[in-house]
Amino acid sequence: MTKTNQGKDLKHLLSTEAASRSNSPLKDAFKYYKAPGMTFLGGGLPLSDYFPFNKISADIPTPSFSNGIGEPITDKNKTTVEVYKNEIDNQKKLQVELARSLQYGYTEGAPELMNFIREHTDMIHKVPYDNWDIIISVGNTESWDSSLRTFCNRGDSILVEEYSFSSALETANGQGINCVPVAMDEYGLLPNKLENLLKNWIGPKPKLLYTIATGQNPTGSSLSSQRRKEIYDIACKYDFIIVEDEPYYFLQMEPYTKDIESRDKKQVHSHSEFLGNLIPSFLLMDQEGRVVRLDSFSKVLAPGLRISWIVGQAPIIERYLRLHEVSIQTASGITQSITNALLQSWGQKGYLDWLIGLRHEYTHKRDVAIDAVEKYFPKQVTSYVPPVAGMFFTVVLDASKHPKFDSEYDQDVLKVENDIYEQGIKQGCLMIPGSWFKSQGQSVPPQKHVPSNPNERTHIFFRGTYAAVPLDELIHGIESFAKAVKIEYGIE
Repeated sequence: MTKTNQGKDLKHLLSTEAASRSNSPLKDAFKYYKAPGMTFLGGGLPLSDYFPFNKISADIPTPSFSNGIGEPITDKNKTTVEVYKNEIDNQKKLQVELARSLQYGYTEGAPELMNFIREHTDMIHKVPYDNWDIIISVGNTESWDSSLRTFCNRGDSILVEEYSFSSALETANGQGINCVPVAMDEYGLLPNKLENLLKNWIGPKPKLLYTIATGQNPTGSSLSSQRRKEIYDIACKYDFIIVEDEPYYFLQMEPYTKDIESRDKKQVHSHSEFLGNLIPSFLLMDQEGRVVRLDSFSKVLAPGLRISWIVGQAPIIERYLRLHEVSIQTASGITQSITNALLQSWGQKGYLDWLIGLRHEYTHKRDVAIDAVEKYFPKQVTSYVPPVAGMFFTVVLDASKHPKFDSEYDQDVLKVENDIYEQGIKQGCLMIPGSWFKSQGQSVPPQKHVPSNPNERTHIFFRGTYAAVPLDELIHGIESFAKAVKIEYGIE
C-alpha cells in the first residue's frame, strides 16, 4: 500500500543556528563533477592518480555463520572483499571505488552504502510516512552533538533520562543546554512522570527528549512497546522531538532464565523470528515525523569504523546536511568503502544472519554474567533485573544496610558508593558507580522529586558490562566485586 503521510512540519523546533544555515554554493556546484562533457575546474580535488592506495582488501566471514560469529576466520569460512582505486577494476557491482571514496565526497555518504542502509531501515522499522531520509555520520556521539546544534539554543532545556550516558550529558552541558531528568524505574523512563513534569512546566517547553531506549546506558533497562507508545503520544501532545539513541538496538536478547536446560530452546533462528522479537522502535510508530533516530555500526561491527547514520524526516535531515557540510564533511572514505564492500557481500539476508548470531552471543554472555551475580553477590543487600538488551548489567545495593550508614556517614549514600568502588579496585574489579551518570539539570520551575521507589534514597547501583572480556575473566571479575561488597558490608 502506498504511503501518503508526509510528516508534520516541525521547522519551528529548529535552533536559530540550524534555521539560519544556507546551502553551500560550492557544494551545489559539485553536482557537475564528472558530468559528461564538463571540464570541472571548480574544486580543489587532487587527481586520484596521486592517491597512494590502489586496492584494499579484507577477509570477512562468509555469511553462513554455522559455527557462531566468534569463530576464527579461516580459508574454509572466509570471503575476501576487494575495493580498487578505479571503477573499471572493481569486479563486483555496488562497490565504492577508492578514486571516489578518497576524494572530497558526498556529505550525505556514499550512495551505495546509503541505499543499503535505507533498505535496512525500511525493512526493520517500516517508517510510516513517506518523506524520511538518512545521513551518514561518524558515530552516535557526533550524531547527538549535531542533534543538539540542530534543535537547541544555548540556555534551552531538554528532557533526559534520570541516569544517562555521561558523555551525552556533557555534550549538552558544553553547549549551555539544561538537561532535565525524568524519573526511571528498573524498566526505563516512566511516562506518567514525564507527563506530570510537562503538565506543571512554566516557560518555554523543552524541544526534545533524549532517550537510550534499548539496553539503556547505564541501567541496562529497555522500554516496553507500551511505554514507547505512551511517551510518543506525550511528545505529540507537548510538541517535542524524540531523539532515540539506539547503538544497542540489535543487541536484544532472549529473556533470562535460571533454567539452563531451557535456554537453547528459546533462541530465535529464522529472519522472521528475529524481526518479530525486536522491540518496536519509536521510529516505527512515528506518524508525525517527530522521531530522530541515531543508529550505528559501532556495537554490531566495530566502534573504530566510525560509521553511524541519522534517520528522520527529509526537511530535518537537510538541516543536518547543511551542518555536516561545514563540520565533519562526511565519514572516512576508506571506512565507507570497506564497510559497504562487507555489507554488499553479505546482502540484507547475510547481515540479518550476523545480527542473529550477535543475539545468540550476547544472550549467552548476559546469562553467564547474571548467573555469576546470582551466585556470588550477597542476597541480603543486593537486587538486580536481568537486562534484555545491550552490553550492561546493574547491581543495586541497599546503602542503608552498610554498617557505617547511620553513624559515621550520616546516611550519605555517596560515601557508601565510593567505599565499595574503591574496595572493588582493591579486589581487582572495576565497576562504575551509578552516581557518575546522574542527570543534574533543573526543570522550570524546579520540581520536587518524588522517588518512584520508596527506598530509592538509600539505594545505589554499579554498572558492569559482559561485553568487554572473555567469559572466565567476566566470572572472576564479578566474584571479585562481590567480595568487595561483602567486605564493605561485613558479610561472611
